[in-house]
Amino acid sequence: MPNLVDDLFPEPESLHPVPEEQQPIREYEALRDSGLFRWATLDSTVYFRRLGWVGFWAALIAFPIAASCFPTDSQLGHTILSIFEFSLFCVALATVRQVLGWSYVQRRLSQAAIVYEESGWYDGQIWEKPDDELAKDRLVVDYQVKPVMARLYRTFAAIAVIAVCGALLWPFV
Repeated sequence: MPNLVDDLFPEPESLHPVPEEQQPIREYEALRDSGLFRWATLDSTVYFRRLGWVGFWAALIAFPIAASCFPTDSQLGHTILSIFEFSLFCVALATVRQVLGWSYVQRRLSQAAIVYEESGWYDGQIWEKPDDELAKDRLVVDYQVKPVMARLYRTFAAIAVIAVCGALLWPFV
């Protein structure tokens, strides 16, 4: 005789065949809690302070290189500007890395069909999300992921504008 409890509350695997670490909501949670990617979810002051630290350490790396490329007594402006541009480049790389990670999670959460692998690269499967799970995932995209993506795009745009201004300033220093 079938058990009514088992019929009403089936095992989670039968409801969700995607392995837990490949479920889009779990990927989102893992990304949100991981080191570099968590930065974009922090308060603006903390976020920009962390990006500033990336720029600071990049400047420390760039200083000896720039100082050896330009004589500091006659081309101090070029030395400083090249250090600044390298720092901006490193901050831009950190921002692009964050954009790539967050856009991957956004795409996985928004898709109605999930591609997953049960045991290896050779056995890919596709699972259609139920409508209620798709609606929940899209709410996460709208209210959690899109604001993060907007912040990252604004950050990258500001970096690009500052870098172009620095490049335009080059002939005059």
